[in-house]
Amino acid sequence: MALKQTLKELWHKLGSPRWFYQISGPWVTGFGVLALLLLGSGIVWGLAFAPPDYQQGNSFRIMYVHVPAAMVAQSVYISMGIAGLVLFVWRMKVADIAIAACLPFGIMLTALALFSGGVWGRPTWGTWWEWDGRTVSTLVLLFLYIGIFALREAILDSQMRARASALVAMVGTINIPIIKYSVDWWHTLHQPASITLTEKPTMPAEMWLPLLVMVLGMYFFAGHNIITRMRLEILRRESGTRWVRNLVLPEPTVKGSG
Repeated sequence: MALKQTLKELWHKLGSPRWFYQISGPWVTGFGVLALLLLGSGIVWGLAFAPPDYQQGNSFRIMYVHVPAAMVAQSVYISMGIAGLVLFVWRMKVADIAIAACLPFGIMLTALALFSGGVWGRPTWGTWWEWDGRTVSTLVLLFLYIGIFALREAILDSQMRARASALVAMVGTINIPIIKYSVDWWHTLHQPASITLTEKPTMPAEMWLPLLVMVLGMYFFAGHNIITRMRLEILRRESGTRWVRNLVLPEPTVKGSG
């Protein structure tokens, strides 16, 4: 019973922008340091030390950018869908702040995934673009990100903007399993995933280990970027409150006489 009560209190605290801002400072630093270490070591490992692919040669190395970007772009959208559900059910301000913070990073990553996929596809498939199931569904993901961003810019009422973007984010999550299973459902140029949780990797360890490091690094980079944006958005929205004013101009300490 005590644990249940504690979890309930913690859940309600997470809905407080002020409390989230106060506890999230160390997260930004920690995620940033881990992202720098993992992405730095992963990119050097993958580009300089991983052996060339027996079929694709060195062109496969774009995988170390393309795969993490695509994976994290999908995860960020899932996070937006979850935030949308939280907003509809519990009406937490932080949920809308999370959606607003995820959008720019999600757009950037999805665009990077599509661009790097084209760079990889040119020597592998002989074309920059193919109307492939996974490619098209990833393009739809980019349109969803941009659509929600445009929707938020177009609606002036804050409550209506929050609910509309949350609804589209939730509905759009149906595209995520389409992206994942498109290689199984349709004839596609994309190969199935080389690394899964349930099966042995189809590539040697010296090739998939740097990929794993890059994926982890990209997730930490996402955490660093999104939490930083959330903190800035909280300061913008709460700029008229006393606690934010005290962050900028702390109240003077009154010294006793004598």
